[in-house]
Amino acid sequence: MITEKVDLDGRPFTLDRPDAPAEDGVVFVLNLHGAGSLGPWQREYFPVHDHVDEYGLVVATPTAQTKVPFRRWVAEADDAYLQAVVEDVLARYPGQVRSFWLAAHSQGSLTSNRLLRTDWWADRVDGWLSLGGGRLGQAPLAEGFGPPLQPGQQPIPPEVRARMFSVAEGLPSAEFSFVYTAGEHEIVSLPDTSPWAERFGGGDRVRLDDVVDDQPGRIHDTRPGGSTLAWGRLPGPGTAEVYVYPGLRGDLVVADVLRKGKGHTEGLEPQVVRTLVEFMVGAPGGKVQRNR
Repeated sequence: MITEKVDLDGRPFTLDRPDAPAEDGVVFVLNLHGAGSLGPWQREYFPVHDHVDEYGLVVATPTAQTKVPFRRWVAEADDAYLQAVVEDVLARYPGQVRSFWLAAHSQGSLTSNRLLRTDWWADRVDGWLSLGGGRLGQAPLAEGFGPPLQPGQQPIPPEVRARMFSVAEGLPSAEFSFVYTAGEHEIVSLPDTSPWAERFGGGDRVRLDDVVDDQPGRIHDTRPGGSTLAWGRLPGPGTAEVYVYPGLRGDLVVADVLRKGKGHTEGLEPQVVRTLVEFMVGAPGGKVQRNR
């Protein structure tokens, strides 16, 4: 694996790439952090780069520009930059990107949802992995979900909190695979149906074997003031339930992965990461090649 910092007009991103691309091309993953976070934190929260050589991945992990009142993705500040990151990577692998995925945590995933409702992204993205950042067919959030109050911070009104973590209404018009993962404690429950799967003719969900990890994730929220079960505590080993919706048109992949005993910010465990990577590399691609 080769890891480098790429500078685009003074804004760097981390690029992890294989020593040599596979004969059948590469799977490109744009790995986006959530609000209050950074690219380096996201790279450890979802360490998809661990599988660059094994699965032929190319992973770009950028950082949002806006810092005040907290780091977050903002359309005016970041949309053109994110397009430039994508174009930079695609130019490095002309004709070799067989699939392009957005993988994003929290507000980064809400941003992905917004981007996928625009033509530029809809024409290129083959799949979206939402890491605790909203589901197409929303999983209701646990009561009081959100970052714990810091010393001196005023409580966030419920209506404001709801807007902060709500997904866009309706379904995108684009066609892509969709994988959702969440910690058990950050949602009320995982829905047993998927309007996204129904749109593509999927059957009733099927539960696969649980994913069992004896190793923890690498990172967690370290802000002062403690945390909550919903927001996430120290990382640890765990078990995840895995559900898929079979029979989708175009062989699209729609899946849910529920990490038992986890909240929003514990870094993903190694076998959960591998499972999510296998969903991505096993899904159909080709948009980049068809639409460039």
